[in-house]
Amino acid sequence: MTSSAQTFFAPHAWVNGAWASDVLLRIDAQGRWDSITVNATQHETLKPAIALATPLRGTVLPSLVNAHSHAFQRAFAGMAETRVGEHDHFWSWRDRMYGVANRITPAQLQAIAAQLYVELLQGGYTQVCEFHYLHHDVGGKPYSSDDNDAYAMSWALVKAAQQAGIGLTLLPVLYERAGFERAGFKDAPLRTDQQRFASSVPFITQLCSHFNAAGITGVNAGVAVHSLRAARAESIHAVRAALEGQQVPIHIHVSEQMAEVNECIQLTGKRPVQWLADEGLLDARWHLVHATHTTAMEIEATALAGANVVICPSTEANLGDGLTDAAHWLSSGVGVTIGSDSHVSRSWREELRWLEYGQRLHLQARNVCAAPSLGQPSTAQRLFNAVQRGGAQAAGLASTGLTVGARADCVVLDCTAPAFLGVPPTHRLDALIFASDTAAIAQVLVAGQCVVNQGVHLQQGAVAGQFTSAMQALWA
Repeated sequence: MTSSAQTFFAPHAWVNGAWASDVLLRIDAQGRWDSITVNATQHETLKPAIALATPLRGTVLPSLVNAHSHAFQRAFAGMAETRVGEHDHFWSWRDRMYGVANRITPAQLQAIAAQLYVELLQGGYTQVCEFHYLHHDVGGKPYSSDDNDAYAMSWALVKAAQQAGIGLTLLPVLYERAGFERAGFKDAPLRTDQQRFASSVPFITQLCSHFNAAGITGVNAGVAVHSLRAARAESIHAVRAALEGQQVPIHIHVSEQMAEVNECIQLTGKRPVQWLADEGLLDARWHLVHATHTTAMEIEATALAGANVVICPSTEANLGDGLTDAAHWLSSGVGVTIGSDSHVSRSWREELRWLEYGQRLHLQARNVCAAPSLGQPSTAQRLFNAVQRGGAQAAGLASTGLTVGARADCVVLDCTAPAFLGVPPTHRLDALIFASDTAAIAQVLVAGQCVVNQGVHLQQGAVAGQFTSAMQALWA
């Protein structure tokens, strides 16, 4: 993702959380926004630059960060939509998913992740946070002591991101046990089908340091804790201690299922988010993934600590997780981002739509996430602004979006799409999220380079062929 200095001109763009007209966008030689000028046609001195600029023939939006991804699960999307027993729920889905996780090779992971990343770009994401716990070979055997081999599965993700042209935040996951420690018993040992996930605090922090030191364009790293049930309390504290003074993101699955919440209460006397807050672990680097079953008190504790939340509406609906209190998260001032998690959907438009629709169905009300009292009457605009702001922090980036100094990423909408016909420009975000059957994205730029043109990714054919071969091998 490299670029030479260049200039674009957009008749209409979403800049600093509001619509702007006649926007001149300059990109420096490093592929970052050098200057962004609104109402550029009113400046006589800019007319020569406008005449020479490459026109972006549609409404321009900042791209978004996909803050939670398990790339290998793209191979499982659509493959678990049948019920094989009396009951089907998150835990039965998980057991079936493990069957796929234990067959994937590094080469297959690269092919699957590349296909996913192409689709994420077409869906309007230009950065993805990989919550990566598929560390070892089948049975938990390390690939090699050499870094390039020991991190074979991580390198597969990096190579896939480079092939697709998407930014990657690698989050190696701490995964130590199969369940909470019970009074009088040792930790539940990892199951046979979880051996590939086994890791330690030194393993994930060294992997994080390795990729941050590698200086790979478009790639950075943080860490993750799988969940309270899969990591010991002392190890979670050790993660925080090991990263003291380092501004890297720390992600954790938390309160996704009521079974986890109830077990945590039984064994600690506290709900999961409450436990994290009371232990003094949370700060601005922490990102609580799902946080579906949280109380008002836990949301306020998260806000007080400066931590953030990552909501994954399409996966939470697919797995029957439940609904978080989205309006409260937004009003609390907590940084809110979205992720596609298991990748049953790969478009941020769909995630934002279902984030709001879940609230409407639950509360039997409309425009739940809007805030007219704060001057934000548009649900789509408020949600888009929130997740756009929160994305940089989730990905460990200094900034994202149409901001000077940020990587020059953006999305150009196809304004000839049916959803936009006759719609005033000021309502295009509303129409895109709540009245469009397709993503309606014409172009996607990453670091100033066009990676999606007329809705088609430039490597789409080759990547699809590799993905098809990987899927045939997995599902033969």
